Amino acid sequence: MLTALAYAMIIVFMALIMTKRLSAMVALILVPIAFGLLGGFGMGLGPMMLDGIKKLAPTGVMLMFAILYFGIMIDAGLFDPIVKLVLRLVGGSPTKIVVGTFLLAAGVSLDGDGSTTYMITCAAMLPLYQRLGMNRLVLACVVMMAGQLMNILPWGGPTARAVSALGVEMGQVFVPMIGPMIITGLWCTFVAFILGRRESRRLGAIRLDGMSSGSQSIAEVTGGDPELARPKLLWVNALLTLGLMTLLIMDVFPLQVLFMVASAIGLMINYPKLQQQKERIEAHAVNIVPVVSLIFAAGIFVGILSGTKMVDAIATSVIGMVPDWMGPYMAVVTAVLSIPFTFFISNDAFYFGILPILAKTAAVYGIGSVEIARASLVGQQVHLLSPLVASTYLLVGLAKVEFGDHQRFTLLWAMTAAVVMLAAMLVLGVIPLVGSTP
Repeated sequence: MLTALAYAMIIVFMALIMTKRLSAMVALILVPIAFGLLGGFGMGLGPMMLDGIKKLAPTGVMLMFAILYFGIMIDAGLFDPIVKLVLRLVGGSPTKIVVGTFLLAAGVSLDGDGSTTYMITCAAMLPLYQRLGMNRLVLACVVMMAGQLMNILPWGGPTARAVSALGVEMGQVFVPMIGPMIITGLWCTFVAFILGRRESRRLGAIRLDGMSSGSQSIAEVTGGDPELARPKLLWVNALLTLGLMTLLIMDVFPLQVLFMVASAIGLMINYPKLQQQKERIEAHAVNIVPVVSLIFAAGIFVGILSGTKMVDAIATSVIGMVPDWMGPYMAVVTAVLSIPFTFFISNDAFYFGILPILAKTAAVYGIGSVEIARASLVGQQVHLLSPLVASTYLLVGLAKVEFGDHQRFTLLWAMTAAVVMLAAMLVLGVIPLVGSTP
């Protein structure tokens, strides 16, 4: 009964947001409550929801001040030189812009933090997409594909979880993954090229002589509000941002504290008057409120999913569906199962709750824990599209697209990346196709 309820809840939730019957925030709140009541949990739902909100509250605070900080930097014109440089390098070609977006996001993702990647890449590239009339779903798609690929880095999270859960060495798991990551990265670059070509056919190109096929000039493409720009403070803002990024990577202070302090300093330096500060906060509240409200709404979804044990029910049912004849193929089975598991439940629930069970089964067929750990990383190519991933709401908020639209647009491309990674792992011998007979 609980298993059926869990599947029904997820199906209804996905259907409602992808068909735009409900907004993501409303669906995240009302759908789990409705199914929790149907499951007979009644008054017990309150503490579950509060627990979920508490878990995501630090993320909500971080995103709130991160959006405010980067919004202030955009207003001050910190990223204008980057946009102008990119435009000169790509020659006004939408194809080159999309490929450049992916490469930029992949480079920024080296720090292993998805939120930072989204904020920096969107801050640099969104003005370009908006003023050229390019599809912002393309921006969100290629940025997320870069984030999903680089999320496999040892400091990104999933790999560390797999290593910890199975008690294996990080080097044994990650080093063989470098080859599949490179191949998948090349595929993602090709996807960016395809999406860019589509935009090129739709829009044409902006010429560097200052005029487009329409009436936009290069100045119009890159320019911000001159009243808000602070060109004299460019290097001050750059040093502040560089210091912030350095402290983020060093992990010496909580992210929430870093962004709160940086936002306060950024406001004080660029807009010292009280009225100016109020205006900047009010201006960015339009971007902050939707994202933060989604985070807290997701807390209710996560809280009920975990508190009612629906997560455990889903895991048990899927593992029970694996027939005995698939035993020798457990490495491939683990890779395939990692896609829906890391989409519908959290990384923690999958890596610490389910992966050890899969590894024990695989051991019977001579497949080691190291190979199972590698196989479990395939699902990360789709994971960030999950409604349970808080940082995804930041991306759709920054890119100014709907969550359901982003899922529909990106899911197929993300799935192709997962298939390419799995194929590369098999061809390169990173995981075995067939184990031994027990």
